[in-house]
Amino acid sequence: MRKKLAELKKNVAPFEKSDTKSSINQLINTIPPFFLIWFLAYQSLSVSIWLTLALAVVAAGFVVRTFIIFHDCTHQSFFKNKKANRVIGTITGIITHFPFEKWKHSHTIHHATSSNLDKRGTGDVWVMTVDEYAAASFWGKLSYRLYRNPLVMFGLGPFYLYFISNRFNEKGARRKERLNTYLINFSLAAIYTLLIWTIGWQAFLIVQLPILFVSGSLGIWLFYVQHQFEDSYFETEEEWDYVKAAVDGSSYYKLPKLMQWLTGSIGFHHVHHLSPRVPNYNLEKAHESTPPLQKATTITFASSLQSIRFRLYDEKNKTFVSFKQVKNHLGKTKTRAQLKNIRPSLQEK
Repeated sequence: MRKKLAELKKNVAPFEKSDTKSSINQLINTIPPFFLIWFLAYQSLSVSIWLTLALAVVAAGFVVRTFIIFHDCTHQSFFKNKKANRVIGTITGIITHFPFEKWKHSHTIHHATSSNLDKRGTGDVWVMTVDEYAAASFWGKLSYRLYRNPLVMFGLGPFYLYFISNRFNEKGARRKERLNTYLINFSLAAIYTLLIWTIGWQAFLIVQLPILFVSGSLGIWLFYVQHQFEDSYFETEEEWDYVKAAVDGSSYYKLPKLMQWLTGSIGFHHVHHLSPRVPNYNLEKAHESTPPLQKATTITFASSLQSIRFRLYDEKNKTFVSFKQVKNHLGKTKTRAQLKNIRPSLQEK
């Protein structure tokens, strides 16, 4: 079994080569259109705020596509040249509000530990097992429930990422990491100041905040849903396998062609986790050329909505469960324990 899984990585290797022409074309059809739509959204304020919001949603789609370019740069897969990846990664990091070096570090850890129950906590969505949740304190349970609440994760989450988490370095961060974060923070502050001075803070916020909210929510949703499906793979360090984690712990999110284009084909997440060096424009080709990869868990937009109720991982049954299922299970367990304590006392009487 492991030999077959290892062969998958070899089969995907030919698609790891980036193509400079394809990368430049993607930059051209992504970043200039974003700025143009942003400008049109501002201009439309004199026509209708609803038109502005509609254009902001479209602009948000291009922010997501820009993030995929940023993401590829962190994997050194967008260009062959490391310096080019760093420069474009930093520029797209400014547009997307993500610190290039910091995110590169945490995301590398995410790939190396994805689906590993003993190495959770860096660059991934917080996942508790059923047993961990049962043993947690009241405040621990409350914190987790708040974190997993859709209104918090997809509503407040984007702004927490953009304005808090992404703006500060981790303790012990390397000098290169810290300086890159400072550079991006300074650039954002300068751009925000210039735009507010030019068009006014009201107009700026009406255009910018919806873009940040929609792109952030969509980005978190994509990251969440592609690892949080019912039979997703999770194992302890002893049983964990990198290739199996990639193929069985990441889904193939089958999206309409327009959404696939805007999201840089990141729906082929199983291919990406199997080989992070495959640039986004080669992910579909790798998937189509490798029959075993086509057997990966496939989810559609409709079926992905079910993942909202997947809150805890059941290690025993190897599946995600809802809070309600766990509550019912814990309630029955508690009742059985109480009956065991009552029976001896009844016998004594």
